[in-house]
Amino acid sequence: MRWHKRLLAAGAVAAVTLTAAACAGGKVRGAEGSPQPGASQSAADATFVYVPNLDVVTDWDPASSYSNEIIAMENIYESLTRYNPQTKKAEPRLATSWTSSPDGKKWTFTLRSGATFHTGKPVDAAAAKASIERTMKIGQGAAYIWGAVDKIEAPSPTTLEFTLKYPTPLDLIASAGYASYIYDTTAESGDLKKWFGEGHDAGSGPYTIDSWQKGQETELTLKAYDAYWGGWSGPHYKKIAYRVTPELTTAWQLLQRGEVTFVQRLNAQLFAQASSTPTVQTSQTPSFQNLLTLFNTVSGPLKDVRLRQAVQKAIDYDGLVAAMKGSGVAASGLVPEGLLGYSTSQTPKQDLPGAEALLKQAGYGPGGKRLDLTLTYAQGDSDQDLLVTLLSSALDKLNVKLTAKPLQWTTQWDQGKAKDPSKRQDIFVMYWYPDYADAYSWFVNVFHSAEPISFNLSYLKDAGIDKEIDELPALTATDKTAAEKAYGDLQNKIINEKAAVAVPYVQNYQRAFAKSVQGYTDNPAYPNVVFVYDLKPGA
Repeated sequence: MRWHKRLLAAGAVAAVTLTAAACAGGKVRGAEGSPQPGASQSAADATFVYVPNLDVVTDWDPASSYSNEIIAMENIYESLTRYNPQTKKAEPRLATSWTSSPDGKKWTFTLRSGATFHTGKPVDAAAAKASIERTMKIGQGAAYIWGAVDKIEAPSPTTLEFTLKYPTPLDLIASAGYASYIYDTTAESGDLKKWFGEGHDAGSGPYTIDSWQKGQETELTLKAYDAYWGGWSGPHYKKIAYRVTPELTTAWQLLQRGEVTFVQRLNAQLFAQASSTPTVQTSQTPSFQNLLTLFNTVSGPLKDVRLRQAVQKAIDYDGLVAAMKGSGVAASGLVPEGLLGYSTSQTPKQDLPGAEALLKQAGYGPGGKRLDLTLTYAQGDSDQDLLVTLLSSALDKLNVKLTAKPLQWTTQWDQGKAKDPSKRQDIFVMYWYPDYADAYSWFVNVFHSAEPISFNLSYLKDAGIDKEIDELPALTATDKTAAEKAYGDLQNKIINEKAAVAVPYVQNYQRAFAKSVQGYTDNPAYPNVVFVYDLKPGA
């Protein structure tokens, strides 16, 4: 699961709180023995202490990992490419260059010479081929990203060739935050999955696992991989510690005292305080992560499209964004700004008279029957709490009773996937973000027919919509203008005609980190990831 969709859980990535690993609660555990970067450390010994509010690791296997551990995995493992949000293109990582045939069905990647795995073995084309094939065979997590691949060949140590069943943007896919990792499949001669699960790694990234203590406050520490192909000349953080701190006020206090380096998320009040603290710097970056309010299209009262449209119109979109004080921005459709398929014409507005009229058409609303609805959302997520409070108030005026339950992600997800439709909720609230920098993830995961149910928690089943979704990768690879139109048409059908979802906001990432950190930028394609190797520890 991703934090609530990997993240989906608590508020999402940062509210991720969101997230899967399941929204961790509980008291902050003792800090004895936690690395504390401070003035006494030399640059050579500098430890970057990252403070997540949820447990870090749920799955160590790079083939199936699909949750919070992305914040560590992206420092341990590497992919062929990495997405650059400034250029909106993939850039070299383990591959230095690549070409595609005119029809988009043959891709050739040239691999970097001299890179090695943490096992000491070379990162060559045969190893890359083996890792991708293993990920495809296991078929878990985000392995679907390789669905177009028909055949992989390694004609030379630095040449990796893909033959595809249909055209797809393989350079973007190879930059995915999940399932794109290149790893040494020969790292363990026995049960490789079990070996990974014990806290071993077989990556090629700048850091390797130093210690892993599930349930401890400092859950995970990484150390520099001395033979990293990028080298270690100049100032670098040589160690990374992930110190789980569920309470935001505690995280803020640790940052103020100089005991930690980077706080993934603060609430609006603490973020404002951090912005005016001399020893701290902050950043606010638009993300590719939005909140989805999914409506049950097949059972319960909301199987009536008029009632789904009424709830859409009852949401106070502007009021919610204003109350979030910068942690969210208005959404326009399903696709966040910065991705192919974003539309400026889908910004929703509250329309209570319109909602009342639709309710009356269906026999509900003021003067009619009371409509009773159930909603589930992420426990401990202040932004989702705001949504529920505002929506409950608006619906109450329309003679609609909303019973909302905050739940841990696994509990919420299990209810949403219940085989008995009567046990499912009417409205399911969760976050979503793409597996790679492409909008396809929303459509194929959340709105394509699925049996058994996974993330299609509006339960939408429409053969025409499925067909259009299936055509998106090829269009994206061969005709971006047609792809833009297809995304627009799909959003109109899913949001307006089918009323399967409302999108209240897109999250802004708000970070607070030590003044000494140099070079930090957020990359929305890798939610909550800090690429620590790229940073310089300062005085």
